[in-house]
Amino acid sequence: MLNVAIKAARAAGAIINRAALDVESVRVSAKQTNDFVTEIDQAAEAIIIETLLTAYPGHGILAEESGSEHGAQDSEFVWIIDPLDGTTNFIHGFPVYCVSIALAVRGKVEQAVVYDPTRNDLFCATKGRGAYLNDRRIRVAKRNQLKDCLISTGFPYRPGDRLKSYLNMLGEVMSQCAGVRRPGAAALDLAYVAAGYADGFFETGLKVWDVAAGSLLVTEAGGLVGNFTGDADFMEQSECVAGNPRIYAQLVNSLHKYSKFAGAGDKALVRQSLQEGSQAPDEAATEDQAATASKPKLHIKARQTKPRPGAAAGGDAPF
Repeated sequence: MLNVAIKAARAAGAIINRAALDVESVRVSAKQTNDFVTEIDQAAEAIIIETLLTAYPGHGILAEESGSEHGAQDSEFVWIIDPLDGTTNFIHGFPVYCVSIALAVRGKVEQAVVYDPTRNDLFCATKGRGAYLNDRRIRVAKRNQLKDCLISTGFPYRPGDRLKSYLNMLGEVMSQCAGVRRPGAAALDLAYVAAGYADGFFETGLKVWDVAAGSLLVTEAGGLVGNFTGDADFMEQSECVAGNPRIYAQLVNSLHKYSKFAGAGDKALVRQSLQEGSQAPDEAATEDQAATASKPKLHIKARQTKPRPGAAAGGDAPF
């Protein structure tokens, strides 16, 4: 099954790479504000579904663009597909995007492939057999203090995505870690956590196809994945945090109050913080105006502007 998923991911990657040579000619439409789909998403999804159902006609399909339209409707085996995670990056020629394919058996992810066609990097995992990048076994990073860590995230980009709450959350994490990055493809973010390139990851507003494959990569690489309260049953809850066990625990400690499952007391603290934050820009603007008035003008201006335990099993490479 993993080999079939790899075959499907590489076939989709070939379509994406050919289109990337002339990305300006790709037809783009908007599903909603700032949420794009291209003919390449659709072509990549079609070849993935064809490859999977040719091998396993009795399996189900859950895909980003076509939903459950294809495949069996009552199978215990369901392929979860994001044919092009990072579409906005792709249509701008920004080379950070991937193909994500996972197989859930009775609701539990057992196979995972995340393929980066721009670098020909293949991340894969089978439950209980470890996670791999190409032919090399990967593990999560070993740092145990958040202050030393590089954390990846995803910015809200749709209306109603609770931007103010997210900015508070981002500010809190930024003040505690060495750096924050926003690559723009959640499946690849999780793969990078599994490989130790990033120490942790958090994001809200995610769908199951964004996180299904990446979550297995992380756990098979020795990390933990859950929602902001540390609940491991996070797949369809639209919030995700990941990292090695120590960093995961520290991120959950910072983020739990922002979870939609947080207690009433935590939610009250967040509301209070948001109210205080809404007054801060006006105060800062007043101070900035006063400071500007007292300085000579320059011709050139520069503006600076309760986690659950987990472990990964060992095993041989699946190749």
